[in-house]
Amino acid sequence: MINLINKASVQSPDNICINDNELYLGLFTIEDFDLVYSKLNLDEKIITECHKNGTSKFESHLGFDFIKLILPTSKDSKDKQTKIFIYFSSNLLIFISNNNNILKKISSDFKSSDTNIITLEKVLYAFLEKLTSEDSLMLEKLEQHISNLEEKLITSSNYDNYINEIITLRRRLLSLKRYYEQLIAIGESIEENENELISEKQLKYFKMFTHRMNRLFNSVINLRDYVTQVREAYQAQVDINQNNLMKIFTLITTIFFPLTLIVGWYGMNFQMPEYGWKYGYPIVITLSISIIVICIFLFRKKKWF
Repeated sequence: MINLINKASVQSPDNICINDNELYLGLFTIEDFDLVYSKLNLDEKIITECHKNGTSKFESHLGFDFIKLILPTSKDSKDKQTKIFIYFSSNLLIFISNNNNILKKISSDFKSSDTNIITLEKVLYAFLEKLTSEDSLMLEKLEQHISNLEEKLITSSNYDNYINEIITLRRRLLSLKRYYEQLIAIGESIEENENELISEKQLKYFKMFTHRMNRLFNSVINLRDYVTQVREAYQAQVDINQNNLMKIFTLITTIFFPLTLIVGWYGMNFQMPEYGWKYGYPIVITLSISIIVICIFLFRKKKWF
């Protein structure tokens, strides 16, 4: 049977007594853990580590393992970064977090299970499993979002906000890539079982966790490649639009270049014979209009516009 140590124990920390022959599960916020860690006979480096920032990692010490998890947050999220610290020894498993909802969820799952047959290693695995249980669905939604963005790039003529969306997606996927890399490293370290805290029978579940993290990691890599393709498609569309614009300017220039030549020719300070011809002015007008019509006809025939 596992004994639960939670916020209620913080109110009377002197009553906390750890018996080596029993199992204990501790659930604390970082502030509550500051008050009770000394009563749990824990190394002071644990409390120091809980107040540090950094990345997710696994540390194996003499007689216990320590896991630090930093959950990724989206750019638009207003919530502070979620931190989870896990202390695991032969008879004590402690979860410390700055997110009280996570602790409540662990407590609820623990109370709903049969505490007479459950073990600390099962609690740890169940937590890691549920921590990433909805990640596949989240990645599917990301993939659908990228697919919708690609479709908009093809059908829409307004590209102003798409580059910001692409940058946001790349940053999000980069954060997830690092996160799963760290979870894979944590899973592999747990599999090494240096302190022999996990039985061989239970170790296979942590191997399954590591394999699943590898699949999620590969999915993120594929999504990053997909975003790169969308970005290239976006850049190609922008280039096409610029080329179309330059083609229009070129056609306009081509149409008016002969007219510019005529203006330059008759703008010279020479006495030309045409100046005295009564049909000279109408002929120049007719010639100019004819040039425009002929150019437009030829361009339309060649489907240049």
